[in-house]
Amino acid sequence: MRTILVIARKEIQEGLRNRWVLATTLLLATLALTLTFLGSAPTGNVGASALDVIVVSLSSLSVFLVPLIALLISHDAIVGEAERGTLLLLLSYPLARFQVIAGKFIGHLAILAFATLIGYGAAALALGLGDGAGLAAGWPAFALLIGSSVLLGAVFIAIGYLVSTLAGERGTAGGIAVGVWLVFVLVYDMALLGLLVADQGRTVTGGLLNALLLLNPTDAYRLLNLGGEAGAISGMAGAASLSAPALVAALALWAALPLAAAMLVFSRREA
Repeated sequence: MRTILVIARKEIQEGLRNRWVLATTLLLATLALTLTFLGSAPTGNVGASALDVIVVSLSSLSVFLVPLIALLISHDAIVGEAERGTLLLLLSYPLARFQVIAGKFIGHLAILAFATLIGYGAAALALGLGDGAGLAAGWPAFALLIGSSVLLGAVFIAIGYLVSTLAGERGTAGGIAVGVWLVFVLVYDMALLGLLVADQGRTVTGGLLNALLLLNPTDAYRLLNLGGEAGAISGMAGAASLSAPALVAALALWAALPLAAAMLVFSRREA
């Protein structure tokens, strides 16, 4: 475990030197504060608290932004070090290859978690300082938003590692990462919507729809955060009959499987 933490610390230090931590935190904070100041107008029309509106806005932002950031910081974690020649040096130390993946994963996840907590926390702080009345009921949903955003980031960091272990060049890994982002964030939902329109309820039952939604981690994230009051605002209330524990378990499985696959592929890869 100590070896894994040493590698994680190395990744965090590199993130600080490369300004990844600062850039990611500032980006999330800027966008979150912008949505906070612009998103309070609908509250009077829908009868929801300002924090509920912010949860909906940040959830919509996170679906696009968090996977992209996660893939950007992870897609060259292995292939990049191999091209620079540092991977061979790293593997000369007495450590197992799975420890390299695990340490990098913890380090990159810590960077993303810090950026998410500070960035989105700044929005909540600004909202509380402005008009904190009626915000108490919305804090559980906001805490769920931050936690699930970190979990969504973990999913795409793990996918980025799998891409990085399979690709032979950084450019190839970058292209695949962009393709993965497009498929999960845009293409899959467009294809699913087209299927539902064409089927018109004849074949796609509620159970099958739930399964199809769980096949996309961004859909699981949306459903997890856009329930309850947030669902009334976003229009997604009742979109699926999946419970919060099932959605969290799906996201956790989405993070675990690519990470395990990356460890397996890396253990058989030449440095």
